Amino acid sequence: MMKPIIAGQGEAGSADAAQVPVVRWALASLSLSMLMSSLGISIANVGLPTLAQAFGASFQQVQWVVLAYLLAITTLVVSAGRLGDLIGRRRLLLIGIAVFTVASVLCGLAPTLGSLIAARAAQGVGAAVMMALTMAFVGETVPKARTASAMGLLGTMSAIGTALGPSLGGVLIAGLGWRAIFFVNVPLGVLTWLLARRHLPADRPAPKKGGFDHVGTLLLALALAAYALAVTVGRGGFGALNMALLAAAVFGIGLFLFVEARAASPLIRLAMFRDPVLSASLAMSALVSTVMMATLVVGPFYLARALGLSAALVGIVLSVGPLAAALAGVPAGRIADRFGAQRMAIVGFVGMATGALALSLLPVNLGIAGYVVPIVVVTVGYALFQTANNAVVMADVGPDQRGVVSGMLNLSRNLGLVTGASVMGAVFAFASAAADINTASPEAMAMGMRVTFAVAAILLVVGLAIAVGASRRTSRDGAR
Repeated sequence: MMKPIIAGQGEAGSADAAQVPVVRWALASLSLSMLMSSLGISIANVGLPTLAQAFGASFQQVQWVVLAYLLAITTLVVSAGRLGDLIGRRRLLLIGIAVFTVASVLCGLAPTLGSLIAARAAQGVGAAVMMALTMAFVGETVPKARTASAMGLLGTMSAIGTALGPSLGGVLIAGLGWRAIFFVNVPLGVLTWLLARRHLPADRPAPKKGGFDHVGTLLLALALAAYALAVTVGRGGFGALNMALLAAAVFGIGLFLFVEARAASPLIRLAMFRDPVLSASLAMSALVSTVMMATLVVGPFYLARALGLSAALVGIVLSVGPLAAALAGVPAGRIADRFGAQRMAIVGFVGMATGALALSLLPVNLGIAGYVVPIVVVTVGYALFQTANNAVVMADVGPDQRGVVSGMLNLSRNLGLVTGASVMGAVFAFASAAADINTASPEAMAMGMRVTFAVAAILLVVGLAIAVGASRRTSRDGAR
């Protein structure tokens, strides 16, 4: 957990020492919130074949078990953060944990696929609240000098949830059936709610700066839903429906910006985007998430088709990346605290670009090691970047804006994930030049892998240029 911070001596030192256990328990509740929301994303994927058989449904139908959850998070995470700023983050986080836990029960009891999808959407609502507010709470529970360490801990729990989902889900389905992958969240949810209620700081009464922006919230949610659907429906194709949804998303964002510029109490203050650090951080977060999703989309096909690994071995190899990110999370936070978060974000970007370039030059005859080593470089670089980037953004945010800015960081990450699943998957399919990717030759899979990660390396170089530019602008502004 966090290294004790005991500043000064005498009464001040004793007071700080007394606060250490409180901080640790508060971080425990935030860590469990992050773990559950991440686990909710990854654990359901492994159950899709079983769900298709249990409900007599097609793949296109059962994939909505995953998609409903992601759509709810993507469309609501910014609004949840803003609502927390207005009504109290502790109160809303407790509601979000309760919604997630009750929805998990409903998922496990679902008699039909439709009711399961509806319950998963409700679970996503709770997850959106948890994701938006966990980072926002760091500023209220942890001294500023340890912000990056706390962010590293949350990043570690997110990575553990992602890595644990497939293996835990497989064991639960084999031993207890598919309903167990949802019921497992119930004891975790109850424990998290009790810890949060007891140890998170009480909401401070403050004068409300305007009301909640209902029109802006609705417009943003509809625009984001249209975009998420545009890049996910159609199983990799991009037809008339996708184009119509994308056009609706662009129109919706334009209308949202128009409304926000004139709103008395906007959901997002557009003036925030004049801050080069925040704008650059959001853009970089979306780019790195796009690349990370490529490892999840492309990796299984390359390992199975090009290297000829069994399904079990593919799962083991794929878990190496999230495991590396989990192990690197807390050390990355401490490094960022010591050497400067903005500088370490750039170092993380360089690591990711190096790993992606290595994957683009990957010879098949290097086998598993030739894949695992660059992936570890990419994921460790990602852990360092994500921790440092979140710390840079959240360290200087005012108390009345922590929720919405945290929500925007999570939104940029989620948009990167859904974009990566579609765009990088399409690049892989195109580069492999196979009519059916499931029957493509090992050579075609290897070519698809190289081209996809060459594109990923280019995206990361663009992101690196953004990071360096933002750092220079900040240095110039500080020198004035």
